[in-house]
Formats: sequence, C-alpha cells, structure tokens
Amino acid sequence: MTFSIHGLAVARGIAIGRAVLVASSRVDVAHYFIEAAQIESEIERVMVGRNAVVDEINRLQDSIAHMGPKEAPHELTALLDVHLMLLQDEELSNGVKHWITERLYNAEWALTTQLEVIARQFDEMEDEYLRERKADLEQIVEKVLRAMMGVASPVVPPSVRATRKTSQQDLLLDDTVDVPLILIAHDLSPSDMLQFKQSVFAGFITDVGGKTSHTAIVARSLDIPAVVGARLSSQLVRQDDWVIIDGDAGVVVVDPSAIILAEYGFKQRQNELDRGRLTRLLHTLAVTMDGQEVELLANIEMPEDAAGAIKAGAVGVGLFRSEFSSWGVRGNCPMKKISTRPTSGRLRACKACR
Repeated sequence: MTFSIHGLAVARGIAIGRAVLVASSRVDVAHYFIEAAQIESEIERVMVGRNAVVDEINRLQDSIAHMGPKEAPHELTALLDVHLMLLQDEELSNGVKHWITERLYNAEWALTTQLEVIARQFDEMEDEYLRERKADLEQIVEKVLRAMMGVASPVVPPSVRATRKTSQQDLLLDDTVDVPLILIAHDLSPSDMLQFKQSVFAGFITDVGGKTSHTAIVARSLDIPAVVGARLSSQLVRQDDWVIIDGDAGVVVVDPSAIILAEYGFKQRQNELDRGRLTRLLHTLAVTMDGQEVELLANIEMPEDAAGAIKAGAVGVGLFRSEFSSWGVRGNCPMKKISTRPTSGRLRACKACR
C-alpha cells in the first residue's frame, strides 16, 4: 500500500531506491552500583572509550584530508572538530567522574546521566540552532558507549542483497541490476555521512533532526537528497521497501505504485537535464528582464573554496562562514568552550555551539 511521510526538506533532489533500515542507534545501558574499590577502574573504562572515539575521529580527519571537496566538504572536518571538543570537554568528564565517585554508578550509567544533565541545558536555549547542538552531544556519547561495549556502528553498507519476490516496481525499473539504496535511520552523525560517498546509498531519511542540524549541513554540501525530522519513518518503513525521497518537498513516498514511480522517475531525469542546462549559464552576466545587473556571490567556509566559487560562476564572496573557523569569543555556551580571538568584532558562541 502506498503512503507518504512528511518531514523537513534539507537537501534537494529526488532519490529512488530500496530501503535499508538501520537499527536504533541507542545501545542498552545497564544500571547498577559498583564497589568503592571499582571507582578507578570504572573511570578508566570511560577514558579508554573516549580515547578510542577520539582516535577514530582523528583517523577520519586524516582520510578526509586526502579527499576532494565533492567527496568530503570542508564542513565535515569542522563538524568533526566540534565532536572532538565535546569529547574533551571538562564538564562532561568531570560530571562522569562525579557520578562514579559520589554515587557509585557504573561507567555507562554515569555517562548517560551526565548526558541528561547537559542536554537539559541545551533544551533551555532559545536559539534553535544552539538547541540542536544537543544532537551532537548525544551522538558522541553514543559512540563512546559503543566503544566501551565493543558494539560496531550500525551504519554499515549492506554487502549482500536479500532474495525477494518480483514486484511491479521491479519490472518497471529493471531490477535485474543493482538499484540504489535509501538509508533510513533514527539519526546520523557527520562521520556516518562518509559512508555515502563510499557506498551505494542514494539518499537518507532520519526520524529526528532539523534544517540546521549538522547532518543536514553535510547532506547539502554533498548534494545528497535527504529528508529529516520524519518522525516514525524508521518504524513505518520495512526493510527492502521501495522508497522515493523528494528532497525538494520534504516528502517520502513508501511502496509507490508504478504510476507514481514513473512520475518521479521522470522528475528525476528532468532535474538532471535542468542542472545540465544551467551549467551553460555559469559565466554569463546575471541580468533581469529590465536590464538590472545582479551580482552572483558565493558563500564559502574556507579560503580554498574560492576556486570552486569562481568555477561555479560567482563574481565574489557574499558570506564567509566564520562558524567553521577555529576562533570565536564568549557566547551562551553550556559546554564552557570559550576561545579568545574575536571575529569581526562580533560576539560568537564557541565552535561547539554554533
């Protein structure tokens, strides 16, 4: 039966493929009390897990350094820096030590308890963008828990296609060849996004997230069709269902009929043709019908992005997004990560909260 799920449109384009469900990223955490003699060993367990995640992020950044901007945009490196800052934050580590030492909580329980304490501070923020930084904190805590428990990341490209019955959609799209896959998850971290350029995933859908979430930012940079904030998508969609992502409208169509599939297939091809036609206009003057010239300026994150802006036909830089630089000054930051160098004389929150 065909049905649709509505979410937030964060990355344009249309993707058609079969659903790959990722199990909930949440790992089960045991709650129990420890003996006083176990305090040091429990604290050490948390530190070992944290250091393992730090090493993983450092390796990712090293691999990103050898990739082109289309494979891994500069934002991804900056967002991984945010995760490193959160991992090394004193409020997080000191809070975990407090719960282990004073309450005799086991390491996992202490870590999730401190997560809840800091998360409430983010929830109380008025700024939507700062509130969404709670998701980054939850993602890094989840990674530490997985490292402590020896549980692998759930976002792994499938290696074997399951045997299934032939449907009308299969016949329409000639399913004798491999078709694209659509990843459906509760949430994705920026590091998970690297899977997309190294796998057959054509797009993704998440239950949570907003337009300013880091997952959405990376999806736009990589030009991956995506819909976030789709609520119960991971529960409503079944493994191997045919799924259409309309990244322009923020709509997900599940188990589409042959007619709907053909319609979106036409839209997908039309979008590709339109993009091809637009490339012919890259280096022509931007002029309105009444002869008024308009400057086409680019938004960039790093100085090296200027070359790509020129190639895209921009005549200058309209916005240099300094939130991806390493500097800022005091802001309303619950993580207390404060830098000392001002940017253009404006007050900015730290990089972990932007």
